[in-house]
Amino acid sequence: MRELITFAVGQAGNQIASAFWDTIRKEHGLDAEGNYVGDDPNLQLCKINVFFDEANSDKKYVPRSINVDLEPGTIDHLRSGPLGNMFRPDNYVHGESGAGNNFSKGYYTEGAELLDSVLEVARKEAERAEYFQGFQLVHSLGGGTGSGLGTNLLSKLREEYPDRMLATWSVLPSPKVSDTVVEPYNATLSFHQLVENADLSFCLDNEALFDICQRTLRTNSPKYEDLNTLISYAMSGSSTTLRFSGQLNSDLRKLGVNMVPFPRLHFFTCGYAPLVASASQAYQALTVSELVQQGFSSRNNMAAIDTRAGKYLTVAAIFRGNLSSRQVESEMHSIQTKSAGGFVEWIPQNVLTSLCDVPPPNVKLSATFIGNTTAIQELFKRTHNQFSVMFRRKAFLHWYTGEGMDEMEFTEAESNLLDLIAEYEQYEAATIDDDELLEGEYEDEQYDEQVAYEEEEY
Repeated sequence: MRELITFAVGQAGNQIASAFWDTIRKEHGLDAEGNYVGDDPNLQLCKINVFFDEANSDKKYVPRSINVDLEPGTIDHLRSGPLGNMFRPDNYVHGESGAGNNFSKGYYTEGAELLDSVLEVARKEAERAEYFQGFQLVHSLGGGTGSGLGTNLLSKLREEYPDRMLATWSVLPSPKVSDTVVEPYNATLSFHQLVENADLSFCLDNEALFDICQRTLRTNSPKYEDLNTLISYAMSGSSTTLRFSGQLNSDLRKLGVNMVPFPRLHFFTCGYAPLVASASQAYQALTVSELVQQGFSSRNNMAAIDTRAGKYLTVAAIFRGNLSSRQVESEMHSIQTKSAGGFVEWIPQNVLTSLCDVPPPNVKLSATFIGNTTAIQELFKRTHNQFSVMFRRKAFLHWYTGEGMDEMEFTEAESNLLDLIAEYEQYEAATIDDDELLEGEYEDEQYDEQVAYEEEEY
């Protein structure tokens, strides 16, 4: 087994993680207490240890989950909720006062006090695993706990477990669905940490999720539960190949190797198919072609960006259900040929496909699409624009400096974000000719060095 430990940090993180555990426990045939009640143990329990730990001989399974918040409210709500008895009681960690939507409280003062107890729980969970693969962190970047404590935890995990994978599911602030005015500050300071410490970052966006619920699923007034369920489908789909055996398998490290061409460019978008309004389901024919069309559509994207405005560096498509690999490969090749301009030409074979025979409950076929696209810079530019408007006037800055932060940290975070945007722009504009040119320059340099070395020897 290649076990993964999940951290849920902050209110958004805990609510999304709760929806995720609810989704995958059904796939593995577990009830709300964690007892196995499924009908196919060979299939459902084969690789259940990746996300669940077998507690005792009565076939009770406990999620490898650590739930963290700086105020007790969210944790109490989770503990008394329908899945409260499923989680290990020691793995609930909370503070008393909350972060008040302030990154510096989550990163420095309140969050730093809680960090040791969180790391202690993480160490115990890691020791329970046999072949420990890494961590996934579910958090939002707009609030104080998810951004501050979440990214501080990420940097500490990077120090303690340098050879393990760190994946994050990060909910970014969006202009239409905003809770607090200081979201751009919190998000920019978080990006500064995510760029350096995360291996894979899946970017989610409340605005895009609202649009999917309203336009595609025809939900009149979507609630956060609806958005969290959508995210849980993407999380479940992305981890399918870790949890079930299939024709083509990949773990988190393989996904990272195939998806991240340069270490800083590890920010992905997600798409899930099929997403159909319940009234239209009877009229919909599910085919591989339909799944691929939906997966690459901007309307199904869980980040508020237009993928047509950039180029795909890499794509991973994970298909579930009774499918032939030939049909899948044919459809994927077809879409690459049709929209050749949408993929960078200097990375050949940049679409990775994985197949799993086990469909999700109540659906015959499904697909999850993970894209590393240069269009993601739209999110960063939007955040930076909002950040610079406030930072120019030093608005709300005293709330951060009062907790011990320095103004230079804001300047550094802004500079790092601008560098990231510039890198995406550079690789979007790059062509094969540029590469050949660079290669030629590199060979010339090598030749000059060789000549200089021989002359010196002589």
